Amino acid sequence: MASLSDFVDLSSKPLLWSAASIAFNPIFWNIVARAEYRNHFMTRIFGGEYNGCYVLAFTIFSLGIVRDHFYQVALDDQPFYAPMHQPIIGAGLFAAGSILVLSSMWALGVTGTYLGDYFGILMDAPVTGFPFNVTGSPMYWGSTLNFLGVALYKGKVAGLLLTAQVFVLYWFALKWEDPFTAEIYAKREREQAKKKGGKKQ
Repeated sequence: MASLSDFVDLSSKPLLWSAASIAFNPIFWNIVARAEYRNHFMTRIFGGEYNGCYVLAFTIFSLGIVRDHFYQVALDDQPFYAPMHQPIIGAGLFAAGSILVLSSMWALGVTGTYLGDYFGILMDAPVTGFPFNVTGSPMYWGSTLNFLGVALYKGKVAGLLLTAQVFVLYWFALKWEDPFTAEIYAKREREQAKKKGGKKQ
């Protein structure tokens, strides 16, 4: 009778490194962004909110490349499972995920994509066009589709487990980020309303 160990090598060091990097990234950017919002330490260190945001953007982007590299190495080190080898479906999912990720980055710009609101760089209005009319978090779910697509393309069960980890972490990240971000914009609205009220008096 087949067991999980027949399809996934849980003792693989590349698998552990991949899982660790997947977990590290969203935890890192949330901690750093909230620290910036409260203390403005990156704004002070790098001489302005835009400079600080660009440095964080570069760091997050670089960590994403490292994470993706670990994922590829981890899957290459894992057993192949023929029934899961679906290259056409995998390529389709990867293409769809990439469209969601790239189009959201285009719509938001660097500061909108990489937590500029935590630096006080706020957008004038929410982006409602594509891909945000498909999902409210196209970066996260597009990235999840990319992980799943690669797993199916390579026929690796371990990729499904790592994709599930990505999904769960992003789900929790959104539960943590969305209310905080909403409060940032609500605070701006309250401050603007207060200023308007003061001018009328």
